[in-house]
Amino acid sequence: MPTILITGGHSGIGLECSRQLASFYGLNLVLGGRSLERMEPVAQELRTKYGVKVSTIKLDTSSLASVRAAAAQCRNMLDNGEIDSLQGIICNAGVRLNGPVSYTSDGYEEAFATNYLGHFLLVELLFDRVSDQGRIVYTASGTHDPDTVDGRMLGIAAEYDAIGLANIGKDGKKPPNAAKLYATSKLCMILYAYELDRRLRKSGSTIASIAYDPGLTSGTGFLRAMPKPMQRLSDSSFMNWVLKRTGVTMGSVDFSGKALAKITADSTYAKGSGKYFQSNDGKLIETRSSKLSYDEKRALKLWNDTKTLVHLKPNEEPAELRRR
Repeated sequence: MPTILITGGHSGIGLECSRQLASFYGLNLVLGGRSLERMEPVAQELRTKYGVKVSTIKLDTSSLASVRAAAAQCRNMLDNGEIDSLQGIICNAGVRLNGPVSYTSDGYEEAFATNYLGHFLLVELLFDRVSDQGRIVYTASGTHDPDTVDGRMLGIAAEYDAIGLANIGKDGKKPPNAAKLYATSKLCMILYAYELDRRLRKSGSTIASIAYDPGLTSGTGFLRAMPKPMQRLSDSSFMNWVLKRTGVTMGSVDFSGKALAKITADSTYAKGSGKYFQSNDGKLIETRSSKLSYDEKRALKLWNDTKTLVHLKPNEEPAELRRR
């Protein structure tokens, strides 16, 4: 049975996605997350209820060493038959921080490393094991687009390149706030998804690379990182009404999770590579992302700088993904 690897598939939108992939599509799963103790009860629930194989891998996307170890474990599990063919990778785990800039064990700004760098490395290290017709899906955010209400709420740090974003705050200058760093990390995910699609099409690959915005969703890690008054307000029906009226892209754990599963596994989205889908008020739509996200020169520089940041070795970059 085909298998989907999902980061952050044991909570929030990711958990609903995992349930849908198991129940409706009958797919086996590999859950990747920082805590095996938190993932195992979810894995057991999925096995018991839906009769699918569910494995867990310790995977912290903020740590390059953890990503490398997880990718190696996944390859070993494929080699020894512990998991079946890898049909897709969902880069779903993410973090939105508050307060002063914090850094990972690699010395990189935490949100940028967690949301973007770790997923880049994971895909590079496992790409050659993804089956034909497979899909790589990135959970992005509408906050990356400064021309929308979502984007105007946070803003982006568009003046920084990948090297600057990874090392932000180390030059003594005042760094952008945490909200901007979050939104910018999501912009990088979309730039990467589109550059990956371009390379896949040039190589003749049948693998798809898709970006997805689940919308503003209460009960997720994004809102849990906000101040308590904002969390309480966001859960109220009145605030939801206000946000919809002002044009904010609204999702829900249930619908947004099911939509993520649909993009990953449903035949309807087999030709979705290079596209941007959005969950908004109970509808899954194809739309345009920000103007900046289609900047091919910026995407190429991001790709090359990222390879440097994650210390990608020449023999680790799949032939299909090399620039031609």
